Amino acid sequence: MYYRIMKILGIDPGSRKAGWALIEKKGRKTIYLASGTLRYDKINNFIDRLGVIHSSIEELMQKYSPDEVSVESLIYVKSVTSLAKLAQARGAMLAAIVPTHTGKVFEYSPNLIKSSVSGYGHADKSAIEKTMKMIFGKIEFATSDESDALAIALCHALNAGKTTIGKKTTKSSSRSLKSVFKDRV
Repeated sequence: MYYRIMKILGIDPGSRKAGWALIEKKGRKTIYLASGTLRYDKINNFIDRLGVIHSSIEELMQKYSPDEVSVESLIYVKSVTSLAKLAQARGAMLAAIVPTHTGKVFEYSPNLIKSSVSGYGHADKSAIEKTMKMIFGKIEFATSDESDALAIALCHALNAGKTTIGKKTTKSSSRSLKSVFKDRV
């Protein structure tokens, strides 16, 4: 039986550090390939940091050649300055991705990501990490950004094609975690 193999890169954006994770979806199976954390906090000048963020994402895209990319949408933060920096960092990341992946970049809200992977839209970071380890095996995450990025990639594998940047498209059918991972149990 032929299954389309798709590599999905999940990115948890940040202006000081960003998590990334790569999974492969083959039919109903989803396999962990790699993950890590990109650190930008040693670069004091924020404008200079944006250039490094852009370059690091370009390198990641060239190294792993994902078919599709999923990113977390902007979150509510109390500080307008923090939100502005996060938005600019996310913009630098998207600017590195979109030229080669137009129509293949998807965004998901934090609550949808948490709900899709753990069943609870307000799960905390430790619950997400624990869920990722239960699904993919014993992975040692260096940061919660890394496990969050894996959750973002998995969310896309579970909800592929329901939301895309620039379009508001939705489908009503949704697959549960249990149905997706029934072959792995």
